[in-house]
Amino acid sequence: MRVDGSSTVYLITEAMAEEFQADHPRVRVTVGISGSGGGFKRFCNEETDISDASRPITELELATCRANGVEPIEIMVGFDGISVVVNPLNDFVGCLTVDELKRIWEPGSSVSTWSDVRAAWPEEDVVLYGPGPDSGTFDCFTEAVVGEAKSCRADFTASEDDNVLVAGVAGDRYALGYFGYAHYVENTERLKLVAIDDGDGCVFPTPETIQSREYSPLARPLFIYINDTSLKRPEVKAFAEFYLRFAPQYLPQVGYVPLTLDRYLTATDELSWRSAQ
Repeated sequence: MRVDGSSTVYLITEAMAEEFQADHPRVRVTVGISGSGGGFKRFCNEETDISDASRPITELELATCRANGVEPIEIMVGFDGISVVVNPLNDFVGCLTVDELKRIWEPGSSVSTWSDVRAAWPEEDVVLYGPGPDSGTFDCFTEAVVGEAKSCRADFTASEDDNVLVAGVAGDRYALGYFGYAHYVENTERLKLVAIDDGDGCVFPTPETIQSREYSPLARPLFIYINDTSLKRPEVKAFAEFYLRFAPQYLPQVGYVPLTLDRYLTATDELSWRSAQ
């Protein structure tokens, strides 16, 4: 069974795959990280059975899938809050407004030093780290902050591997980066979380503020997409049902927020119906 896609959802899916394989030793589940966009390319080309995604599939991607005979089944699995982080030695940034984030990240940005953001801050270069253009996190962040998906300045270190971004921010006193909340939770001693002010005061991402969407505008849903044809294979159906059964348990362990139990039960019922068609 082949899975690829979002580096954000990877943390959940990899944990699920390890536990599932322990119970089903004859089934091998391979989980890749090529970003939501890269994952959909493989998925629509029938190279994978399941695609991890930190954003919904686009109309163009859906059309490509269907043109290739792939019918995606969308399953929401939880919530995430895109987290903005700085180096722990940064003692001046505690909160950024959405407008400040936009001025930092927008195309043609005039921000090159921290003093360009706020005059009282140091005249030191802002060193930026963020997901690459195939990442759903990149799409969600740029749409929420800049106002248009994929609209972003080009002079930053980009990677679909969030561990690269964590290492970059952790290694530079004046760095700024963003990625899924779970990667912050895994690295709290190496990173400093920044609160975001969307007009109603500074809010940190927490399980509570992400689920309530108080952490605005950077709270977002997470998905897996299953190939309708693949679902008819017993091992794929069993893995999907396992995923939905244990998501409430595993999502908090890796730093994400689960859905309500009834939503997982509804999704399980849909999978059973779809697999029987």
